[in-house]
Amino acid sequence: MDIIAKLTEEFKLKYDQVEKTVGLIDEGNTIPFIARYRKEVTGSLDDTVLRDLNDRLAYLRSLDKRREEVRNAIAEQGKLTDEISAAIDNAAILTELEDIYRPFKPHRKTRASVAREKGLEPLAALIMEQRASYEPSIEEEAEKYISDTEGKEVATAEDALNGAKDIIAEDISDNADFRKEIRAITFEYGVLTSKQAKDEDSTYSTYYDFAEKVKTLPGHRVLAINRGEKEDFLKVNLEISEDLVLNYLFGEIITSHKSPAYKYVSAATVDSYERLIAPSIEREIRAQLFDDASEGAIKMFSKNLKPLLLQPPVKGKIALGLDPGFRTGCKLAVVDATGKVLDTAVIYPTLKGDKKGESDGSGYAERKYAEAKVIVKKLLAKYGVEIIAIGNGTASRESEQFIVEVLKETDTGAKYNIVSEAGASVYSASKLGAEEFPDFDVTQRSAVSIARRLQDPLAELVKIEPKAIGVGLYQHDMKPARLDEALTGVVEDCVNSVGVDVNTASYSLLSYVSGINSKSAKNIVAYREENGEFKSRSQIKKVKGIGDKAFEQCAGFLRIPDGKEILDNTGVHPESYAAAKALLDKFGYGKDDIGTGKLMELRKQIKDYGAKKVCEEIGIGEPTMYDIIDELEKPGRDIRDALAAPVLRDDVLDIEDLKPDMVLTGTVRNVIDFGAFVDIGVHQDGLVHVSQISNKFIKHPNEVLTVGDIVKVKVLSVDINKKRIGLTMKFKD
Repeated sequence: MDIIAKLTEEFKLKYDQVEKTVGLIDEGNTIPFIARYRKEVTGSLDDTVLRDLNDRLAYLRSLDKRREEVRNAIAEQGKLTDEISAAIDNAAILTELEDIYRPFKPHRKTRASVAREKGLEPLAALIMEQRASYEPSIEEEAEKYISDTEGKEVATAEDALNGAKDIIAEDISDNADFRKEIRAITFEYGVLTSKQAKDEDSTYSTYYDFAEKVKTLPGHRVLAINRGEKEDFLKVNLEISEDLVLNYLFGEIITSHKSPAYKYVSAATVDSYERLIAPSIEREIRAQLFDDASEGAIKMFSKNLKPLLLQPPVKGKIALGLDPGFRTGCKLAVVDATGKVLDTAVIYPTLKGDKKGESDGSGYAERKYAEAKVIVKKLLAKYGVEIIAIGNGTASRESEQFIVEVLKETDTGAKYNIVSEAGASVYSASKLGAEEFPDFDVTQRSAVSIARRLQDPLAELVKIEPKAIGVGLYQHDMKPARLDEALTGVVEDCVNSVGVDVNTASYSLLSYVSGINSKSAKNIVAYREENGEFKSRSQIKKVKGIGDKAFEQCAGFLRIPDGKEILDNTGVHPESYAAAKALLDKFGYGKDDIGTGKLMELRKQIKDYGAKKVCEEIGIGEPTMYDIIDELEKPGRDIRDALAAPVLRDDVLDIEDLKPDMVLTGTVRNVIDFGAFVDIGVHQDGLVHVSQISNKFIKHPNEVLTVGDIVKVKVLSVDINKKRIGLTMKFKD
């Protein structure tokens, strides 16, 4: 297979473009590096397309490898023909390839293999000739196979005929063309059904009497049904009218309905489908449904994860993190503008909200509530806290009400934000959490993490396994390796698109930088601690594990804000420093003009001079030149600053306060196949169904929404008992 041609066709790109991109991948360049610094080679393909192309490249190469393994295995048996070889070459997917190999694969012991051992293959071949007449008859011929030889016992002619039918059935089942067509028929006309398997209510009650065509079944239903089956709440089947398949098989296999062999061939055909083909095809189709649903869910998870990681940081503000709890109390942590921990405390303002901690009349809960107020007010005043981050876990609602009350009684001007604490417990109990805060218990670490998530979401969330961040559905049902690979790629793209201050970044953050692995990241931190701050990018090459190739990959993504070279605090790669300086010189500027606003005319000057001519004279491509200009205009820029800032509040709503037609501002927390969940300032996120997102038709919510979007919504319905809020975006503000 010409893999480059295949990729060119599938991705609708130019052959030369794909060939050069694949070459860059094969040379060991990372996707972020290729996307950012090799635009002239790739035609400015972005990181998403590059990752998809890389995944498909790996699959096609794996398919080609298996193709040769199958070819060689059949050739070793002396059974490789030109027809089989052509079929192997034309197999487009792994399943088709395995279908071709199926008849040649060493079989476990089957009814057919036993019949073959008894020497019944000639009888099966005789029957499959489907002659107009047989002399002697088939039944008389079968009597010749009666034997009492040890290991080849055939007691009766009927036993011989049954063995022959078993051989015919297996041969039919092993036919690659038959399997391919039956798979297509089943996918086209099959129906997936699920029935209640336990006499109890559950979250899977929607699927207690469910049926939908396989070809229209959305991925989220596949995953829900699979989980319900796994947890024994559902009994699932793939159903199809047998007549559809048997009519096809009879048309392919039966050559004469009048032949004496007809009754044996037709019986073997029915047996082949019912006993061998149907169960196998059902397994294959359900596996394919799961794989497709998983890929869809992983892509959705990835799309949600990216904007979550790229949420705008709340920079330069002292923060108080609050990890809510009932009987164990709420853990507090005050961190300065750089994330350094200034103070910690434990308060008990939520005992009144805990049924097991209700006041017994002694006033204990009330006293603890009052004490909590005093502690928080002191922390706010002592450290000049400007923002408060409240985790959205257990007791979050009660904690939020408490904080609002405190803010009303003070004049600090502080505001709060409800922060997703998904994965905070994972970080707190991790080796990394213990290394960072060896003297803190896990809940204190959670409070610190929650505060930092508001200050700089990306820097904090990279410390957590991506799948634990919680912006997808059924992530625990995915294939772990594939999920980790996809989500790690998203984190890498986000980290590298923002850039990393090499003098302040944790090794967790550094490990996602292009060309830097976990070991090298730890070496960078160790070097920094031993030798002080890095003064230049080139100094990074002194770190153990950072060779020329690693430096090439990572240098452009590392920032040194107060270094000797101003370009070290930009996204300009060291390989382009000379070009950047030449560009400035050409139009009468110097490095002192970088970031001062004086370069705002540079684009116009280049346009007047001729961009192509400038590039030829300096020796760079246009994409690189314009990237350099972006960086010269705003050195140290953060792409997240252009996004909508988090909604900070100083008051609280309860679900009971909501009424239909209320218009509220909210933050999109999760985007799924059937809608989006929006935080509107109450403890429960509201759902905007896909049909309520836009006045125009959309196939998927992500056509309009991404995680972190600030949106206006109107309340459609409120179910207090079930804690469900229905929202719409289809209204005039």
